[in-house]
Amino acid sequence: MKIVVIGGTGRIGSKVVAILRESGIRTIAASLDTGVNTLTGDGLAGALTGAAVVVDVSNAPSFEDGPALEFFKTSTQNILTAERAEDVHHHVALSVVGTDRMPESGYMRAKLAQEKLIEESSIPYSIVHATQFFDFVPEIADAATVGGTVRLAPVLFQPIATDDVASAVAEVAVSTPVNGMTAVAGPEEFRLDGLIRRYLEATHDPRPVVADPHARYFGAELEQRTLVPDHATLGTVTFGEWLSHQLARATA
Repeated sequence: MKIVVIGGTGRIGSKVVAILRESGIRTIAASLDTGVNTLTGDGLAGALTGAAVVVDVSNAPSFEDGPALEFFKTSTQNILTAERAEDVHHHVALSVVGTDRMPESGYMRAKLAQEKLIEESSIPYSIVHATQFFDFVPEIADAATVGGTVRLAPVLFQPIATDDVASAVAEVAVSTPVNGMTAVAGPEEFRLDGLIRRYLEATHDPRPVVADPHARYFGAELEQRTLVPDHATLGTVTFGEWLSHQLARATA
């Protein structure tokens, strides 16, 4: 069996490729680094030749509304067209918990458009919804900073390690298509403002964190459960373990 991982040299993709190869599966990493451009279609047909499964973990180069929508719609359509030509049996896509709950977010609207294209395709599929990565915590703090103060909604938050995301995606890739959604989340629930406060204190960042129910999360106002799944497979890496690793790397 041949599996092609779109975005296979990136943060998640490189881990998925490594897991599948360690299992003895012929796995191809397809990305700009390997000569595959899903926006233009260059190199795509060649990479998918003989593929049984295609895993798409690629991400838009920009989080701005227009470019993100253009990327996910165009690249996904190009991938699906190439898959039909090769009679690919399973399309796996990595998406985000909350895509259908944050219509104010241009990025989430773009991911929702991607999911709709996959659902309407004739190709059997599985969409993996993941909660936010631990690695993204510093960017959340920065995006929520106004005048030196971090303002965040006191809502539930269940972030996950990238290793756990990659393991979940790899497992889905070698399983029967679900023709629907599956979710993966970290093993612990937090309050968003509390977790960011914990991170800033651990890294000796003096910015205060204020709980603001109306604070926007990348353009969207949040409800209590917007960022957490109703049902999910849970990862094993805790936030404390991830944080300890980050602090050790910083002092090494």
